[in-house]
Amino acid sequence: MQHSGRTAPAARRVVITGIGVAAPSGLGVADFWAATRIGKNAIGPVTRFDASSYPARLAGEVRGFEAGDHLPGRLVPQTDRVTQLALTATDCALADAGIAPGDVHPYDMGVVTAAGSGGSEFGERELRKLWGQGAKHVSAYQSFAWFNAANSGQISVRNDLRGPTGVLVGDQAGGLDALAHARRRIRNGGRLIVTGGFDASICSFGWAAHLAGGGVTATNDPERAYLPFDGAASGYVPGEGGAIVVLEDEGSVRARGGRNVYGEFAGYAATFDPRPGSGREPGLRRAVEGALADAGCHRDEVDVVFADGAGVPGPDRVEAEAITAVFGPRGVPVTVPKTMTGRLGAGGAPVDVVSAVLAMREGLIPPTTNVELSPDYDIDLVTGRSRTASVRTALVLARGHGGFNSAAVLRAVD
Repeated sequence: MQHSGRTAPAARRVVITGIGVAAPSGLGVADFWAATRIGKNAIGPVTRFDASSYPARLAGEVRGFEAGDHLPGRLVPQTDRVTQLALTATDCALADAGIAPGDVHPYDMGVVTAAGSGGSEFGERELRKLWGQGAKHVSAYQSFAWFNAANSGQISVRNDLRGPTGVLVGDQAGGLDALAHARRRIRNGGRLIVTGGFDASICSFGWAAHLAGGGVTATNDPERAYLPFDGAASGYVPGEGGAIVVLEDEGSVRARGGRNVYGEFAGYAATFDPRPGSGREPGLRRAVEGALADAGCHRDEVDVVFADGAGVPGPDRVEAEAITAVFGPRGVPVTVPKTMTGRLGAGGAPVDVVSAVLAMREGLIPPTTNVELSPDYDIDLVTGRSRTASVRTALVLARGHGGFNSAAVLRAVD
């Protein structure tokens, strides 16, 4: 084949210009970061339903959130809690980015989110009505409120985002996949994508699903329950919430006079683990190397790794070995701030992305709380308290149930 002689156009630089958070450690960026930077634990006894008969009774809940305080009254009965949290975070992210109506044409703005379980609490409530009162008592909004795509749809309608819209499902890895898909849409000509992930399944129906997965800890001490990379690790604590970010083409940000840029979504890769018993290496290391290559980033440039932190010995070992294989023994600081919140499903990785860009702004790596690093893992885990550091490049890892692996590189923008 004869080469045409043409040079491929440079990839468009995609940056984060707005963030919104609704997590157990804080509603809104200021409260979230104030708690995260000092290692404040937000895990506690389940209050959203009676969990006394279950073996696991701890969760990371977004306490004090009342949907009516943040959303129009007509939306509240139409939506599940997960969508209410996502809509609230989206309002914050757009305001943070300085996006006002008319700044960007509606067809130049889209939304891509990740969701693992959809509207569990709404669905459970309507099923109770179905079996207890009859079909006529089931809300018409059940037709979409339970669905994984409800967040993307409601965000699109509420904010008049008429560009590309989608939803990805990949458990904990889905949040990074959504951001990467949003970046791809921008590089293909879009100007702005609202993206991120949310899950909120702390109800008896959702709890049964968590327990069926087999990874939830039965420990009921909030300080010793979720312990990734600790010799006492016995599983994870479920949580609810997530984060929304605004991704934009850097040139478009300048064109509209935007001034708020947190960082660049610089690289991404995803892999899938081979079947159990195959003898082949898990896919996480390849995801890390692929994300670094996509960002044009050498491993020595990475200042911190926000690890997935399964809290289960087998997956913890796989992740620690992947990090060590790429960066060398104790070659890079590693942190798992989700020990303060529990694992948030599709919302977990977007929250880590927010933590990463805030760490860049402050020059501070948030801690992995309550954990005593096992000598079995040769990683430099930031435990106890935050660590002051110059953070210019961060790697975020996420792994989903069933073999999903995703990795993303965030880079500071001067």
